[in-house]
Amino acid sequence: MKFRTPRQKDSGHLAYLRELPCCVCLDPTSTEAAHIRFNEPKVAKENPGMQQKPDDRFAVPLCGRDHREQHSGNERAWWNGHEIDPHYLALALYNVSGDVERGEQIIRAHGHH
Repeated sequence: MKFRTPRQKDSGHLAYLRELPCCVCLDPTSTEAAHIRFNEPKVAKENPGMQQKPDDRFAVPLCGRDHREQHSGNERAWWNGHEIDPHYLALALYNVSGDVERGEQIIRAHGHH
């Protein structure tokens, strides 16, 4: 039997993400912390199920418009269309959480803006 571990929350990290520009369009004005819903076995990321958010380390900065688009259809295809690996980006940002300058460098290195 498999037991679900409680969702790992990190409000400080989510606040940090809101200080960064959108990782898709680089708009810095209305950034939201967007959770990645689809699973990725390479980083042990499972889909938590309907109405459940994943751990906060699996979140990235998106403007309101891109955040709504992210959840409007096939999320994996949406990220692929932007040529961004959101799990890798999320973990890279989690690794430097709190350092806005390094976070911005990581976002610029990941995007095809």
